[in-house]
Amino acid sequence: MKQTANPIYPKPVLEKNDKAARMFIWSVSVIAFVAIAALSGIKLNVNLPFNPHVFAAFNAIVNSCVALLLIAALIAVKSKHYLLHKKIMLTAILLSILFLISYVCHHLFSGETRFGDLNHDGILSADEKLKAGSLRYVYYAILMTHIPLAGIILPFVLFTAYRALSGDYKKHKKLSRITWPIWFYVAVSGVLVYLLISPYYT
Repeated sequence: MKQTANPIYPKPVLEKNDKAARMFIWSVSVIAFVAIAALSGIKLNVNLPFNPHVFAAFNAIVNSCVALLLIAALIAVKSKHYLLHKKIMLTAILLSILFLISYVCHHLFSGETRFGDLNHDGILSADEKLKAGSLRYVYYAILMTHIPLAGIILPFVLFTAYRALSGDYKKHKKLSRITWPIWFYVAVSGVLVYLLISPYYT
């Protein structure tokens, strides 16, 4: 006999308290944003036993996994497999937390890499710009959309998760229509940014 999807929503695991949730989510989001903004301009002169750009490679893998999980979660919820959808999304959130930690580590230990900087002197010469060609504009176009959206996605993700975990599925569905495409774009564009900039890593 063909097994049908379970149309029953998962039981709420959080007590609904919008005021406390807003305070927590905005506090976490602001702290994360300020920490990333402050640490992105700092480089620690530490001799690691491995290439610090391994963090960037890990981030690209995580972003790829998150993008696939978001697609799988969308398929699951469209098929009314709500419990499966919940498990997939919680996994995506967990991976995103690991991404944030790895992202900070990468910037702390490797510093900034400029697209087209072949000699790694931090200055983009006319010759290097010429060699980078039009791909340089593609890279910055993607980067300039990726950065602001990556900066605002955290509170969207947390609010969307809170609505689901507290059983407010109507608001969860409404908010997810905004959160999902932004989160998916951030994940995919993050991989593209890595693929474009990685040839210039030391």
